[in-house]
Amino acid sequence: MDNTQTLTDQYPQVKEMMAKKPIFWKNPDYGKSADLPFSKEEIFDAVARWDRFAPFIEAAFPETANMHGIIESPLIRLDKMKQLFNQDHQTAIAGSLFLKADSQLPISGSIKSRGGIYEVLKFAEHVALTKGDLKPTDNYAILRSPKYKQLFAQYGVMVASTGNLALSVGIAASTFGFKTTVYMSRDAKEWKKAKLRASGVNVVELDTDFSSVIPKAREAAAKDDQIHFIDDEGSRDLFIGYAVAGVRLKKQLDDLNIKVDQNHPVVVYLPAGVGGSPSGVTFGLKTIIGENIHAIFCEPTHVPSVTLGMMTKLNNEISVFDIGLDGKTAADGLAVGRPSRIAGKVMRTLLFGSTTFQDPTIYKYEAQLMDTEHITVEPSAAAGFTAIERAITEVPDFNSENATHIVWATGGSMMPESERRVDHAKGEALLKS
Repeated sequence: MDNTQTLTDQYPQVKEMMAKKPIFWKNPDYGKSADLPFSKEEIFDAVARWDRFAPFIEAAFPETANMHGIIESPLIRLDKMKQLFNQDHQTAIAGSLFLKADSQLPISGSIKSRGGIYEVLKFAEHVALTKGDLKPTDNYAILRSPKYKQLFAQYGVMVASTGNLALSVGIAASTFGFKTTVYMSRDAKEWKKAKLRASGVNVVELDTDFSSVIPKAREAAAKDDQIHFIDDEGSRDLFIGYAVAGVRLKKQLDDLNIKVDQNHPVVVYLPAGVGGSPSGVTFGLKTIIGENIHAIFCEPTHVPSVTLGMMTKLNNEISVFDIGLDGKTAADGLAVGRPSRIAGKVMRTLLFGSTTFQDPTIYKYEAQLMDTEHITVEPSAAAGFTAIERAITEVPDFNSENATHIVWATGGSMMPESERRVDHAKGEALLKS
């Protein structure tokens, strides 16, 4: 794209993005009426499918036994982290601070468990209903039988990922018996590749960025009509799988007697890579909980793909490389140069705004979260903390004693201890410097 001057004239913050400066962008279309391509009914259809599969999940993954096969993460109050945050920042948090710990989701330890596993479940159900003799009223634990394993082995599942989506899809699909292939970009962590291979997944490594990997994987999948391709850039099933979070969070807020109304706003901070998972979650939150829960996306200054697409209204038609950015970040799950086809269009009226951060800050917050609350997250999963000060400074209504702030921790519990120690040491060193 050679019209960056036109973009910067129309959208002055693009110039700041080009200079890799952290920004806070408030969406001018937030709250307007819009016809959305998804519905509340689809969310509840997904909830029912998760429930049908609960017996299978409980049997296949013993770590889900305490939740009887329901995959959900805790909502954790962060009083000690809030106290430290308030000591370190000029603007203190007046309300309460929580962590939505998708980093602790079973099976793959990340937010991608919601969408990635859900799409595998939906595909497995389709195959079992149409090619086998499964009935929706059956106990789905029968899908672990040799008969169904043989059926599923005739089909393949393929996905492209920087890491966490690969883990959720790869582990789930291989457990059913699908021939599973994952295409991974150069940003993917070695330990994630090793875990996938140990689960029987075929890992194809490409020395390129994530946006370039997806079309290659999509092309490979198209050659075999027995392969189901999970498209991180535009899958409806992924999106709706993430949206179920709205139903689950509402129950958790109700259980904690946390009000959500005009005088009790809830602000949710979501790391954004390609944008599919935070967009799906946001759609679920707005649809189920309502207008007084507000989502803010958080992206690296080197890879603000969703922010750029939404700000310019070009969505997936513009890449961070088009404005001279290099797309490099330590937040491997957020290293996506071009946003999804769905994110910007659906978020046009649902997203309050977004912020960008410089990489060192996520290591600092990761270390502080461990030091204060003894919670492990990946560097990218600490991104939500980077947005809080800008949000409460620029939006006074967000900084009342009645406000609730929820940082969505997107991954981390499956990190090897050696990796966690290295990241924590980086954060500690930065805090002392």
